[in-house]
Amino acid sequence: QVHVVESGGGLVQAGGSLKLSCAASGSIFSIKAMGWFRQAPGRQRELVASITSDGITNYSDSVKGRFTISRDSAKITVYLQMNTLKPEDTAVYYCKTEALAVGLNYIADYWGQGTQVTVSS
Repeated sequence: QVHVVESGGGLVQAGGSLKLSCAASGSIFSIKAMGWFRQAPGRQRELVASITSDGITNYSDSVKGRFTISRDSAKITVYLQMNTLKPEDTAVYYCKTEALAVGLNYIADYWGQGTQVTVSS
């Protein structure tokens, strides 16, 4: 069983910053990638940023230059530093871990419960 827990959301004014954390734990054999997604009311969940086990990062165009994803491989934790936040960044942010769990022979996606980020104008 793999558990994914996000933290760090909250309310911030436009132009401010927040840092989200995501920790994966449990019977993990290896990690392929971890990433952040977000879902605003009435909209589909979208990729924000991801990082592979090799350290390759990917960002959505809407957050490039403002958000930075990083990781601590030893802790199986990924971070999302969000700067220059805009009201349109308001959403529930979810962490996804692509992992090979002990006892399985395929990589599966594991999601956290999400953390709310609200940016006021």
